[in-house]
Amino acid sequence: MMPALEQASLWLAVMALAAGGSIAMLAFASAGGAPHPMHVDRAVARLLGVALALLTAGIAVRWQRIGHGPFLSMYEVLASSLWSLGLVFAFACRRFPGLWRTSAFVLPVLVLMGAWMLASSPADTHAPATYETPVLWFHVVLGKLFLGCAFVAVGIAGVLLARRSPRARARLAALPGDGVLDALMWRFMLAALVFESAMLVAGAVWAQDAWGRWWAWDPLEIWALLTWLLLAGAVHARLAWRVAPRTGALLVVAVFAVAFFTFFGIPFVSIAPHKGAV
Repeated sequence: MMPALEQASLWLAVMALAAGGSIAMLAFASAGGAPHPMHVDRAVARLLGVALALLTAGIAVRWQRIGHGPFLSMYEVLASSLWSLGLVFAFACRRFPGLWRTSAFVLPVLVLMGAWMLASSPADTHAPATYETPVLWFHVVLGKLFLGCAFVAVGIAGVLLARRSPRARARLAALPGDGVLDALMWRFMLAALVFESAMLVAGAVWAQDAWGRWWAWDPLEIWALLTWLLLAGAVHARLAWRVAPRTGALLVVAVFAVAFFTFFGIPFVSIAPHKGAV
């Protein structure tokens, strides 16, 4: 019964995300050039809230049943990442309500991740002894916060890039100007840099405790470092060279793409000793 409840909760969560994403994209693509109506923002916010509640229920049921957090398989990592990315985005929108109008750019990513999760094997997993340390929690939470901040920044980047089209510019007219959005986008990227830096430190402490070494140059560690270097380079370019908003938006998209590959690609194709631990 519990696996059925878990599966039903996650399926319904993805359906709610798909409904919210569809509403956001249809509103953005609709003819007439009117600003994004507030009732659409409210509908998207409510559907995201429903999805987060269902994800919480599904993850909690699985956690209680198998006895450890969603850290190991692709199914588990995608479920927990859907929850964390959606939660960070919801909190960011609560702080900056206009960000709901970036939903057309970010919710499709969550829908694709949800479809990927549902297509993955839901088989039960067993946590190794190396996961029995409080440092793992710091490492995982910091990683989720890093990716969440970059995710919000990608939504803003989508607005900046879409405004190259006159029609899209009309649809997004209610949002602040490019300069204001650019500054907000880089605030989130600076937060992402702080969280990723702390994530790498926590990961090194965990590695020393679990395997007796701080760094081993395994594929996941290398790609985590490459992600940090790209992120630090993008932030440096913004601060030192004052890159244009649309150029900065492209840098943000590039950083998120590499981070996404690091989180969801490398841990599941390499033979890293902490395979799946993101």
